[in-house]
Amino acid sequence: MLFDPKQEQYLGRLEAQLRRAQALTQELISDVLAEACIRFATRGSTAKFRIDRLIESGAWTDAALALVELELPHWKLRRMLYEDGEWHCYLSKQPQLPIGFDEVAEGSHEILALAILIALLQARRDAAVSTAGVTAVPRIGPVAGYAMCCDNFS
Repeated sequence: MLFDPKQEQYLGRLEAQLRRAQALTQELISDVLAEACIRFATRGSTAKFRIDRLIESGAWTDAALALVELELPHWKLRRMLYEDGEWHCYLSKQPQLPIGFDEVAEGSHEILALAILIALLQARRDAAVSTAGVTAVPRIGPVAGYAMCCDNFS
């Protein structure tokens, strides 16, 4: 994914809209699908059908988790916590690491599905920013010759 300042603005605006929402609606999730879900549009009919059915039936939390699974395959749900009347959702790239060493995206809201979607947007924004300054790593092919160990084991 390439860094696009306009995409950053759209995601920021969409996140603010999710934070202000009192309930998750089909219009709001349609905005998330249109602005933040790049893979959803390119996926086959099976993945779309599953998420569309969850949305139509009002299974917002299941739909949000399915979107995380589809859109961010390298991110996993690390923790969901309900504290002081608010849901906190943490997505992680490497959940087996201690939280201090891991890249974590957090979303919080009074409604669980909205907290998950906010975390999804945060992970999407973090991924876009982290790849903005990365240059391509050259590929190195095999070299003909001999390999020799030069370590001193004495």
